[in-house]
Amino acid sequence: MQQAGQLFLDLFRSTPAARPRKISGGILRDAALTQQAADLLAKADAPDVAVKVKVAWNTRLTTTAGMVRYRENLVLLNPRLREFDATELDRTLRHELAHLLAHARFRRRRISPHGPEWRQACIDLGLEDEKRCHELPLPRRIVARHHFYSCVHCGTTYPRVRPIRRKVACLRCCRAHNRGLFDERFVLRKNR
Repeated sequence: MQQAGQLFLDLFRSTPAARPRKISGGILRDAALTQQAADLLAKADAPDVAVKVKVAWNTRLTTTAGMVRYRENLVLLNPRLREFDATELDRTLRHELAHLLAHARFRRRRISPHGPEWRQACIDLGLEDEKRCHELPLPRRIVARHHFYSCVHCGTTYPRVRPIRRKVACLRCCRAHNRGLFDERFVLRKNR
């Protein structure tokens, strides 16, 4: 099996002008995809975002197809997207650009990551029925849950990776009996 760095280099054996520029550890900027992203954002009537956007490949992304860093106007893509057809790369790029576009449009208020603002940005970028998660066969990380907590009222068990450090109540019981507000009667207790 090839190491991530070697796989990454093999993906970009091309002309020197088309090769990505290294930004920092594991992140390589891609000028061609940056230009494509700028064109898409300009067509979506967001010229101020289009001039700032950058697209890069991140070798540290393993289970995620892509992500956005809002402060840097940076879209990071998983290099394994090159293993799939070009439509998956384009769809993932547009999906992440929709996050950037929605954030730029509604900067002064908090928005849900895959809420109505993001859906409208998807439509503006040419993605009609976009789902919030990809269905690409990227590896999934399985994490063992060693901490188990139970509700003292209903007995529902909640497995956790890390121990709970503060008082937490059963959401189901709080919603059913206290309008969703925290209630001491439904505190979770650690199983032994």
